[in-house]
Amino acid sequence: MFHKSSVLAATVCFVAAGAMAQSTGKPTDPQIGDIAYTAGQADIGTAILALKKTDNKAVESFAEDMIRDHLAVNKKLMALLHKLKMTPEASDTSKTIYRNASIKQEELWKFDKAYAENEVAYHEAVNGALESTLIPSAQDGELKSLLETDLKLFKEHQKHAEHLVSELK
Repeated sequence: MFHKSSVLAATVCFVAAGAMAQSTGKPTDPQIGDIAYTAGQADIGTAILALKKTDNKAVESFAEDMIRDHLAVNKKLMALLHKLKMTPEASDTSKTIYRNASIKQEELWKFDKAYAENEVAYHEAVNGALESTLIPSAQDGELKSLLETDLKLFKEHQKHAEHLVSELK
């Protein structure tokens, strides 16, 4: 079960993803782990919010996919960090994700389309951050490999969200 604070923190959506792209300095592996986990939690929380609000079967199905996939990704990430004896480390980026969680929450309660559009923007930002900063900065080969695998899945999420937006117009 998810705590209300986790749901609130998770609704940051693309506003927080923008923080990932704007972060200055090269993140460390523990910071990358925390950023990746926090971003996953953000999408899980947004999907939970969508499930509470939607009557649209396509949006419901997409939100369920987001919950399933991001829970699995975060579970793998935490297992890898545990194996590497690496403790996730908060950074300005992960703190921004958490701090800005309430910015999008009200908007997302309004429309299925808002959720789908947000998912497009969110995945664009996350995928961009993975490609431009997180993957190139990761020093551990296993962490880098996991992030590269996740990027493939998240690109599919973006395509799915784009398709959903076109259906909801």
